[in-house]
Amino acid sequence: MPHSFAKQVVELTNNYRRQNGLAALTENSKLVAIAQAYSQTMATQDFFAHQGLDGSQPWDRMTAGGYKWFRSAENIAAGQLTPEEVVQGWIDSPGHRANLLDSRVKEIGVGYFFLSNDLGKVNYKTYWTQEFGAPG
Repeated sequence: MPHSFAKQVVELTNNYRRQNGLAALTENSKLVAIAQAYSQTMATQDFFAHQGLDGSQPWDRMTAGGYKWFRSAENIAAGQLTPEEVVQGWIDSPGHRANLLDSRVKEIGVGYFFLSNDLGKVNYKTYWTQEFGAPG
């Protein structure tokens, strides 16, 4: 289901972009791997933030993952149970919506991770990451 959920987020994101007169984003396998790894990292290392526990920022993770970017952006979310719920949450948030509707980004990668026994201090069970990029 993680793969299916991630694909649905890409579809919903592209539908929203088209409704707003923007081109659909192309899925990039490197961005997918980076997003998936970060969703899993947040779940298993018990935190929820754009800055990793190692101090990394989204653009650092993109570079480390082999994605050569000219522009980058990241949306994260936790606790939402469905792709529809997470995308609607991003649409409803001005900062996240700006990333969804950024005409300068061309590619996307989405990661989803479910941690059933999420018993740490940060226990959302579901962790979502969207990575946006313009190759450079």
